[in-house]
Amino acid sequence: MSRHRQSIGKEGEEIARRYLEKRGYKIITANYRTRHGEIDLIARDGATLVFIEVKTRTQDRFGSPFDALTARKCLNISRVAQHYLITHGGTEQPARFDVVSVRPGDTAEVEIVQNAFDLSP
Repeated sequence: MSRHRQSIGKEGEEIARRYLEKRGYKIITANYRTRHGEIDLIARDGATLVFIEVKTRTQDRFGSPFDALTARKCLNISRVAQHYLITHGGTEQPARFDVVSVRPGDTAEVEIVQNAFDLSP
């Protein structure tokens, strides 16, 4: 991945973090990695543990940010989330997956989809 794309991604994650915190989410960690992949943000929304994928796009030439979330990516995020739940003793707590779309700019556009997909086995 080019440095420019990484920079845009990091900017999007920071915009998403601020957006979520303003809405009451408590960020636990960022960029949680396992051999299956990475989850951009893990947070609490009340009693619910939330695994958050941030998709940042500067233009629609390749589709919306949500279009970048493939079935394979959802499966990998789900596997990383399962790892987090097992290693952090959270298998009995409510959890969900949210996706945040970010279009950076002078006035960033942010959209969130809660419960965007299910935890896969």
